[in-house]
Amino acid sequence: MNAQSRPAPPRYLPALLVVALVGTIIEIDMSVPSFPDIGRTFDVSGAVVQLTITLNFLGYCLGALVYGPISDRFGRRRVILAGNTIMLLGALGCAVAPTIDFLLAARFLQGIGAAASVVLVFVIISDVYPEARAMALFGVTNAAMSIMMTVAPPLGGFINLTIGWRGNYAVVFAITALSLLLMFLFLPESKHDTVGRLGLRDVLGGYRRLLGSWLFVVTSLVPSLLFASYMVFIASSSFLYTSAFGLSTPWFAAHLLVIVASFAIPSMFATKLIPVLGGPETTIRVSIGCALGGVVLFLLLGHGPVSTTVSIALFCVGFAVCYPVVFGRSMEVIPELGGAASSLTMSSRALLVTLLTGISSALFTGSPVVPASVMLGAVLIAAPLALAGRKLLDAHHANVPSSEADLASGNSEKGE
Repeated sequence: MNAQSRPAPPRYLPALLVVALVGTIIEIDMSVPSFPDIGRTFDVSGAVVQLTITLNFLGYCLGALVYGPISDRFGRRRVILAGNTIMLLGALGCAVAPTIDFLLAARFLQGIGAAASVVLVFVIISDVYPEARAMALFGVTNAAMSIMMTVAPPLGGFINLTIGWRGNYAVVFAITALSLLLMFLFLPESKHDTVGRLGLRDVLGGYRRLLGSWLFVVTSLVPSLLFASYMVFIASSSFLYTSAFGLSTPWFAAHLLVIVASFAIPSMFATKLIPVLGGPETTIRVSIGCALGGVVLFLLLGHGPVSTTVSIALFCVGFAVCYPVVFGRSMEVIPELGGAASSLTMSSRALLVTLLTGISSALFTGSPVVPASVMLGAVLIAAPLALAGRKLLDAHHANVPSSEADLASGNSEKGE
């Protein structure tokens, strides 16, 4: 079935895809306020409890590498349903865990399942929507994810106070069960031209092909570096505002709300801003300039709550407007490997977040200098890659064989 003959995607699909992400996005941050109670329940140290995050992340990285390629073979719908079923079982295991070892194993299983939605939601968007609409949905989806990450810790704290630490995992179980049911009932298949076979050699071959493409490496690194830079600030924000700046928790929440809004709102309207700013290339230049300027201001002037919030808000606006354009480019490079491309991007992003937040945390002294420096380093690497991306992509399309060019063209026209 060619792109022109496919039915238009249902109107509810974007909302359903956001619902599919809710449990995945909140499952880590909701658990953090429960760590002291988990340690007391099982009589273990904080370091052991923190392994619930480490093993969850390890499961996520391993799962992310698998879901994309197997969805290219078996279709997106079956794979995302299977992944969310694994996450559901992991969440249930966490809620009823009788020992710390059981909890750690369940968190690892939960991480494996959680990767499915994060990887495949973006692939499904790329499958069924034309380029402009896909970029808009990338922005809206990232805005929704940012809001979920912000809401999760206070929600987890409230649940922990009212019904205990097991309640957090029970809530994730309930949300995952609901989203799994909705996807089972309403999620259409978006991958109709599945590959004929799939083995380890095929998976590794796809990854070698992607990693052997300098264009893919460049275009996928940009959004990952910007996202990791954003997470460096989020990871250090509570220490900066409450300890270094002396704000109360409610005032810290108010500043964080401004920062999240500065990312979420531009994300929702990014595609409307692109023509206003003069097209994708001008948008990249302006938005990367905003992101770089915001980080530089944070490094130079971020010694108080207002100057820090203004600086990071400027960075977030630039990141939000740039993100859908640069992420969309990475999905254009080898369209027939869209699942593998998303898997590789999300897995490498998680590793970058871990690496950069780990460096920032290890060197953190209580002042904004360390997180600002780490952020600046990441943005300085991302900026030239983003500016070179369009030229590299055009050269790639000019040199691909005609059959691949036709496939890429058909991919950009789908849904029209």
